[in-house]
Amino acid sequence: MSRKDGLLALLVVVVWGLNFVVIKVGLHNMPPLMLAGLRFLLVAFPAIFFVARPNIPRTLLLGYGLTISFGQFAFLFCAIHFGMPAGLASLVLQAQAFFTIVLGAFAFGERLQGRQIAGIALAVFGVLVLIEASLNGQHVALFGFMLTLAAAFCWACGNIFNKKIMQHTSRPPVMSLVVWSALIPIMPFFVSSLLLDGAPHMIQSLVDIDLTTILSLVYLAFVATIVGYGIWGTLLGRYETWRVAPLSLLVPVVGLASAAVLLDETLSGLQCLGAVLIMAGLYINVFGFRWRNIAQVRG
Repeated sequence: MSRKDGLLALLVVVVWGLNFVVIKVGLHNMPPLMLAGLRFLLVAFPAIFFVARPNIPRTLLLGYGLTISFGQFAFLFCAIHFGMPAGLASLVLQAQAFFTIVLGAFAFGERLQGRQIAGIALAVFGVLVLIEASLNGQHVALFGFMLTLAAAFCWACGNIFNKKIMQHTSRPPVMSLVVWSALIPIMPFFVSSLLLDGAPHMIQSLVDIDLTTILSLVYLAFVATIVGYGIWGTLLGRYETWRVAPLSLLVPVVGLASAAVLLDETLSGLQCLGAVLIMAGLYINVFGFRWRNIAQVRG
């Protein structure tokens, strides 16, 4: 990977890591489902007038939009709204990698390798440690944690739809899929917000919208989604997957660090242990036990 592309990849990692802090800030004056709906409204318009519709079955596009766009972000925005720390959310959401592996085994008959089983087992133990750390009498914190896991599962379901889409004979460009799939969750978000928050609350949040919320929406829609996915998709098309994909492991590192600096979030000792176990599980899943092989060679 060239130095320029390496810097672009790191830029995307930073952008996506800061995404969780921006969500937290954006939710200060707007219902979570309303904020998510406006985000995808800005992603879809006016971009759909300049990006061709993907030539894939509507069922696949619908499944992708309802899982990776609506399901993932409905649960994630609500989780942060109900007290899930932004930094911790960036880490727990990475459980999607393990959900994807398990779902892939059922959907495509993919066989799990030893390193994947070890990584899943270690990460699940880390999740259990985090759950134990959340059982401190604060029901909202645990509720937010479980919502984040639900978001990770929806992301994994979206990954399965994405693989089916990419296996289609007319494989669509990444931006075409991102922009047109953004149309699908808009109405479900607004209808859900109407049912849960009520029309008066939704209208008042628009009347009282401030510059902070507007800037958060601009960041979420254009920077994190349009620019982020655009660069990432370009890099995946230019290099082997194994060169690009592992860099996403840095997203929760940026998420935890930015939340600590910008939101003064801190983790307890038990939460830190759970975070380390999950990161170790992610590492083993991607790289296996290469460190052992390297140590043997040096020895």
